[in-house]
Amino acid sequence: QVHLVESGGGLVSAGDSLRLSCAASGRTFSSFNLGWFRQAPGNEREFVAAISGWGDGTYYADSVKGRFTISRDNAKNTVYLQMNSLKPEDTAVYYCTMSPGTVTTVARGWTYWGQGTQVTVSS
Repeated sequence: QVHLVESGGGLVSAGDSLRLSCAASGRTFSSFNLGWFRQAPGNEREFVAAISGWGDGTYYADSVKGRFTISRDNAKNTVYLQMNSLKPEDTAVYYCTMSPGTVTTVARGWTYWGQGTQVTVSS
């Protein structure tokens, strides 16, 4: 049983930074791909960023490229999302996800999900 727990969300102003964390338990962490998706009210869940199983590849949505950075600490079974220069359109619930195999930007391609953490960016 895999368990993912996100933390670090909150209410910030435009231009501020936040760092999200996601702690995983229940499976060997280091070989799994890790990702972040987000979902705003009325919208579908959208890809934000991913990092491959051994951390040798990172992937970003165009909307966050240059502002967000995904990283992982296999010793701590934790993945991070550093979010800088936040914009109101970044407001959403952010979900951590984990999966074996090939990294995909499609939500249904990921196996395990956390419960999400709210990020709200005021203008």
